[in-house]
Amino acid sequence: MGSIMRVLVAATLGAVAASSPGFSAQGDDPDWPCIQRKVPELSIGQIWTGPALPPQAADWAKDAAISELVDDLAARRLPLPEAQEKIKAYRDALPEEKRPQHTAMLIQGLFDKMNGERSHVISGIARYAHRQRDLAASLRREGSALDAMRTKPDADQNQVTLRSEQLMFQTRIFQERVQSLTYVCEVPTLIEQRLYSLVRTLAEAPSAQ
Repeated sequence: MGSIMRVLVAATLGAVAASSPGFSAQGDDPDWPCIQRKVPELSIGQIWTGPALPPQAADWAKDAAISELVDDLAARRLPLPEAQEKIKAYRDALPEEKRPQHTAMLIQGLFDKMNGERSHVISGIARYAHRQRDLAASLRREGSALDAMRTKPDADQNQVTLRSEQLMFQTRIFQERVQSLTYVCEVPTLIEQRLYSLVRTLAEAPSAQ
């Protein structure tokens, strides 16, 4: 194998070694790959600091208008300022006597919906990280096998070159997935921040105090 190919393979194995061990495990879960601390679920008290929500708030999904609004507001494709305006428009259109209960239902609905989505993303991150670790282990094994093949006097140089190219291709995929994981790790925080902002908009309403 030529000297250029040897350098490329060495760089490939170095990238795997640098990217794979534990990723950036934080907190109590050694398998958690994100810099952000793993918090599988939020509590309503972390989001809503007003009076305890009434038991009826749990029935938010039975109200078609609130259920539809929750879906719209939770969708991150809807810019936050527009979502906040939707909240205010909905609240202002309610009869005054219904505002406290419907506001509570909307708060509970947003929490249930977005906390569930956040937990789903966190579970997906864990599965993604396990697949990355499996891929890293496979790349290291292939790198060791390639090194052993290269040291043999009778090694088929065509096979060495082919396997080296395949190893580098798989490593590029691995590195792209590491970069994707960095972005995905931010999603739970983005959901949490959006949820807090939406609920804070409701907290500003006199009827929610």
